[in-house]
Amino acid sequence: MRTRRRVTPACLVLVLGGAGALLGLGAGTAQAAEVSYKTECIPPAISGLPPVEGTTKAQITAPAEAKVGDEVTVTWKFVQAAAKNPDILDLGKDTVKPTGTLKAAGAQTASVAMEGPRSNPPIPKNSDMKLSDMTGKLKLTAAGEVTLTPDAYDVNVNQPISTDTKCSPKEAVQPGATIKVTDGSGGGPGGGSGSPTPTPTPTPTPSPTVTSPSPTPSGTAGGGGPTDFKGKEVQVPYRCKTPIGDKNATSPVQIDAKRSGGDFALTVRFKKSVMNSPADIPAGSVKPSMEVVLGGADKGTVHVAGPANAAPIKSGDPIEIPDLTGAYKPGASGRSTLSPGVLTIEALGTTTTCTPAKTEVSLTLDTTGQPGGASGGQSTGGSSGTSSGGTASGSGGTSTGGGLAQTGADDHGALKALGLVAGTAILLGGAVFTLMPRHRSR
Repeated sequence: MRTRRRVTPACLVLVLGGAGALLGLGAGTAQAAEVSYKTECIPPAISGLPPVEGTTKAQITAPAEAKVGDEVTVTWKFVQAAAKNPDILDLGKDTVKPTGTLKAAGAQTASVAMEGPRSNPPIPKNSDMKLSDMTGKLKLTAAGEVTLTPDAYDVNVNQPISTDTKCSPKEAVQPGATIKVTDGSGGGPGGGSGSPTPTPTPTPTPSPTVTSPSPTPSGTAGGGGPTDFKGKEVQVPYRCKTPIGDKNATSPVQIDAKRSGGDFALTVRFKKSVMNSPADIPAGSVKPSMEVVLGGADKGTVHVAGPANAAPIKSGDPIEIPDLTGAYKPGASGRSTLSPGVLTIEALGTTTTCTPAKTEVSLTLDTTGQPGGASGGQSTGGSSGTSSGGTASGSGGTSTGGGLAQTGADDHGALKALGLVAGTAILLGGAVFTLMPRHRSR
């Protein structure tokens, strides 16, 4: 069996949107045919983009003749994609990798695993996708004609994180190549179903989940009254402006405080995992912060922030929002309320801002105003004071003004708004395989 391979830059450029000859490996004279079929592509869930339809044109190359027992190589070239790279992100060199399945039928039945290298030229926004040729191997086990038909395929984009778009036929697909298999003196097993050589799939190593620190235990200062105050968990609806559009969600959050002199150290706690990650997220890529809204006797906001994710988050693992902390220096004396306010998520170089539809009071404190305190609408950074604090209650209630953004709804819908945590990633990586508007599904 003679093997012939030819790889040129044109092979990489003519992927999902042009025409080109397909090159094959195998016994006998190679023969190829182009197949065209309607295709539906499902963008990564976090992108918020709907399924899209287009036309895939593929060229399948295989040997025209071979013998029972031969293992032949089949090549799948993308001539035209069902989609283009949308007007979102320029894809860098060698960031796109295709995998798929080829169906063998006739004298034998098998599913041939196909895989292409992560090899592509830069792909500008609003231009044809460019995928490398996929290859796979098929062991011939029976004499007769074996047809080869392209089936479903996935497009993985690794920029800046790994995301997948899954594409499948929406109509019957015609065979792209036929191999005439004859009995040979050195033949292998006769009849039965052939098994392709599987493409090894690395087993992902689970990454640790970033968890929130434990709550501060209640305590009492020596003769000075309580120092730790637990807030009420409140459910607040918020509206988010994300790189992938507007999102609405409701999540539970709780504000706790620890008095030190006249100041209070604040901790905003997210009670549940907000969602499962739809994609791999690198360490240090997600950093949340919030403006806690003051009401009642005091006015203004207190900035609280959390650390970036310390470990990578694997696709499918829970996304945990860490505790957000900051210091509150009262600017007025009396009963002051604290409510979750505007939440900001910085992820992979983009920013999403979530503003509450209403403000829910999580904690009420008895405060003593201090010079330079928060009253008057100014944000506080948490300087120390000397005045004494008082008692506090965790009673909740609805007030006006301010803003909240929480995470952790039971149905995991809460952090659809934070699709930026990975939704940003999707835009930066996974949304690359969505159709232009004129190709959207009806």
